[in-house]
Amino acid sequence: MDTIDWARTKAAVWRARSNRLREIRRLDPIALDQLLGVERQKTLLCQNTERFLAGKPANNALLWGSRGTGKSSLIKALLNRYHDQGLRMIEVDKDDLVDLPEIVDDIQDLPQHFVIFCDDLSFEEGESSYKPLKSVLEGSLELPPENVLIYASSNRRHLLPERMQDNDQTRVHNTEIHFGDAIEEKISLSDRFGLWLSFYPINQPEYLAIVDHYFANWQGDRSQLHAEAIRFAQGRGVRSGRVARQFFNARS
Repeated sequence: MDTIDWARTKAAVWRARSNRLREIRRLDPIALDQLLGVERQKTLLCQNTERFLAGKPANNALLWGSRGTGKSSLIKALLNRYHDQGLRMIEVDKDDLVDLPEIVDDIQDLPQHFVIFCDDLSFEEGESSYKPLKSVLEGSLELPPENVLIYASSNRRHLLPERMQDNDQTRVHNTEIHFGDAIEEKISLSDRFGLWLSFYPINQPEYLAIVDHYFANWQGDRSQLHAEAIRFAQGRGVRSGRVARQFFNARS
């Protein structure tokens, strides 16, 4: 594996085919104050990250919920806020999680604090690539390193598909619910993330507030701008921060 100079490098992405980390030079400049409507999620994730950077106990984090609601942007914004305090980030695709233990081995003795970023994390039936992730999160003979956390975003709360037939093995005994093996396996992965942050679809006033944030210097008719933004969202079938940004890109 090629050596990264982490004293000057803020982030890298794992390239499994070439078995190396590649420095990311053009980082997304998203800032925390640009993310609207997710104040609770921002506060909790920032508090967790600050504890991590201070050498205190902190949790791996799973940001789950509706698409386009700021899950990935929130994680990326942390790097821009905290990189000068020693935070570094490594992006690992879910198909490359088999290499995660080796990546962690190479960074666990470094002075920086690393967040492993897994974007759009989910698994289908029959996939086993999540098992190295379970081991790194919590569940091997070796304790997790104190300078590494995993922050993942997903549209699924439990990361694995949930089927109706999974409930067939669920039983009630003395008023207690006992899940079957299939459900236990699926829940066991997400349970290893100590911090769960949920993201939900936004309403129209929240959507228009985000539009106004992007168009802060707009000099035209704002009611007409709002009408166009609403039509744009209707064409996408969803209101979200991502759609507001796409409208800005198309309109500005």
